[in-house]
This record gives sequence, C-alpha cells and structure tokens, in this order.
Amino acid sequence: MSKLIFVFLAFIPLLCTSFSPERPSDRRVLVLLDDFAVKSSHSLFFNSLKSRGFDLHFHLADDPKIALQRYGQYLYDALILFSPTIERFGGSVDAAAILDFVDSGHDLIVAADSNASDLIREIAVECGVDFDEDPASMVVDHSGYAVSATEGDHTLIASDDFIKSDVILGSKKIEAPVLFQGIGHSLNPTNSLVLKALSASPSAFSANPKSKLTSPPSLTGSSISLVSVIQARNNARILISGSLSMFSNRFFRSGVQKAGSPTKHEKSGNEQFFTELSKWVFHERGHLKAVHMQHHKVGEANEPAIYRINDDLEFSVEIFEWSGTSWEPYVADDVQVQFYMMSPYVLKTLSTNGKGHYFTSFKVPDVYGVFQFKVEYEKLGYTSLSLSKQIPVRPFRHNEYERFIPAAYPYYGAAFSMMAGFFIFTAVHLYSK
Repeated sequence: MSKLIFVFLAFIPLLCTSFSPERPSDRRVLVLLDDFAVKSSHSLFFNSLKSRGFDLHFHLADDPKIALQRYGQYLYDALILFSPTIERFGGSVDAAAILDFVDSGHDLIVAADSNASDLIREIAVECGVDFDEDPASMVVDHSGYAVSATEGDHTLIASDDFIKSDVILGSKKIEAPVLFQGIGHSLNPTNSLVLKALSASPSAFSANPKSKLTSPPSLTGSSISLVSVIQARNNARILISGSLSMFSNRFFRSGVQKAGSPTKHEKSGNEQFFTELSKWVFHERGHLKAVHMQHHKVGEANEPAIYRINDDLEFSVEIFEWSGTSWEPYVADDVQVQFYMMSPYVLKTLSTNGKGHYFTSFKVPDVYGVFQFKVEYEKLGYTSLSLSKQIPVRPFRHNEYERFIPAAYPYYGAAFSMMAGFFIFTAVHLYSK
C-alpha cells in the first residue's frame, strides 16, 4: 500500500503540469538536440521557458528511446527541434510522427541552419516553408549587416523588419535589431496560414558566400523570411527559424549596431524577440475561449425549444483570452453572430460591456426552417472560434394570425360589395316588371 501511495505522489507533478483546456499553455516540452552542448550554449532561452513554468525534457535527436506518444496518448504538449543536421530521428519519431503531433493540436519550434538536413527541410515544406535549395547558401546583406561583423562576408545580419502584430510579438516595442546568421526561406504562396515574423531587408539575397555569383539568386529582398510562424486550422502553432544561433546565449547578450545606423545597442533584440514569440507559440497569449452562448426571447430568461417568425430575441456569448496565468476578458469590436440557414439571414456585430460579455438583439426573419446561431471569429494572431447552436423556426399557427389584417381591407371591401351588389341585382330581377 505504501508503494502505491509513493507512486501516486510521484505522478502528481506530472498531472498538475499536463495540458488542460482550462490552462492552454503547453507545459511538457520535448527538446531534441544534435549535441548536449546546445543545452548550455542556449541556456538563456531554455531558462526563460523554465521560469514561466515549462517542464523541459532534453534528449539527443537520435536517442533510440524517444517517443512522442505511448498507448495512444501524447507524452508532451510541445516539441522543440534544435537539431538542424539530424538525418534520422531515434525511437518512433520521424517526420510523419511530428506532423501527426501538430495535426493533433500540439505546437512545434524548428531551428534550421545553413547545413540543414533533408529531414528538417521536409518538415518545413509540409508546414508551408521552403528553404533555399542550395545547402551552402546563407542570407547575405551588404547594407543591413551588423557593424561588428564588417570584416567578413556580411552574413551576420541585423534585422528589424518585424511582423506588425501586438498579439504575436507583445505590445512592448523591440528597440534593438535582431541578429541572424543562417539560411533564408520563402513562404508557399498557396499556404495562407504562414506569416513572416522577421523578414530580410530589400538589399538581402540568398547565396553561397564563399563562391562568386554566376546567376541571379533565387531568393532576394523582402521575400526572404528569416523567422516564420504558422497557426494551423486546429490552432496548433509552429515557429520556423533559419538560424539556430539566433537562440544562443552569444546572440542574446551581444551588442548590435546596424550598418548605416549611428545607434549602437548594448544588447541585441534576440532575447526579447524570442521570449515574446515563444509566449505566442506556447499559447500564453492570443488563445481565446467562448463560453455561455445563450439566446432567448426579449423579456424572457430561458432558452426556448423553438422560435416563431418575427419573434424578437436576444443573443449573448462570453469570450476570454488566456494571459499565461489566468483567463482575462477579451475586448474587441469585430465579433459577429450569424443567424444562418444555407446562408446568413441575419449578420450582427456584437456589442460588449468590456468585461468579455458580448450581446445583441434582432428579429427572427419571416422564413421558417432550421436555423443556426453561428459565431465564426478569426483574427491575426488569435486562435479561431467556431460556435454554433441549432434552433428551429416555425410559421404562425392558424389561430395566431390577426383577426383582421389592415393590409387586407381592400379585399374585405371587394367581397362585401360583391355580395351587396348580387343581393340588389337579385331583388331587382325578381320583383320588377
């Protein structure tokens, strides 16, 4: 009995940190490395995650014991691949298993490099990102390089072309440029879900810095993405970087001065950039939930089983955003509800009280059938909401119509005048010579 109690107590921390719809932040994170030296050389990034309550499990990428799931249950909530050169994962992990992991709603961070393997490239392609096909290519920028690296090939870039989204990068402006040294990538134009979180400058290009250019480079200018993010339709989030060095302590602590700028920053923007970006990837920001979706007739409190055409009704829903530690009211002016049957018969923008409560009122259309209240909400950086409630709408019963309809008075008059005329005609015909 004492052994069973000991085993149960040992599992309590795991149960407390596991993923829950009420606490959507990923808690158990598997980190796959090419070399355990990365654990210390990138410790600032890992310590930032640990300080926010994440449970990191470090393994070599070719460890034969690693697995993402056991007995049909996933062991981790998120995956970090800091193994750009790995040709084959160990254990039961492969590219298909990682993509299934994402398809199941889990999050992923991938850091590639100029020597990225075909395996890493394959995973990136499936996520809508295409790395430069030349394995020796790197992003070069002769105008936007970091001044500290002028005695070189200008592959150390200082970039400040960030995505303009407070929910993805936080509301605090990143003052210092971000240092980047690695491989560039482009976004699949058919994939509308992938976004450039950090772009190269118009003067950048992708090529082998050790050889002379004989033909125009395939990737040039702002079309080169240095760091990209994806939010899948199942709200899983992915970060893909073309540089593992970006996450390193050396880049986090390094001072930076962008070529052509007189300002020298004591510290690069890498730490702030990836801290804020990881908060978004791991659902500490921009994760919405909707509760208490309700509707009822005006003046009543209970939901009816059926509405009648032309009824006046009220609709309400509550929407909250996860702050990393608690649910906070979500405030926006673009949340809409549809009263839907084959197509929206009513489309209303919801009002809010600033405390997460959204509401509106409208009249049921003069069409009977089976309708749905639908809230479909999609906004850059936020998890999508898709809610629906079905309700039938009936016509008036025979005894619910007005006894005399004002619009029908002409018809009433025509009928009675016809009857009177017939009576007069009959009397005249019968009693006159």
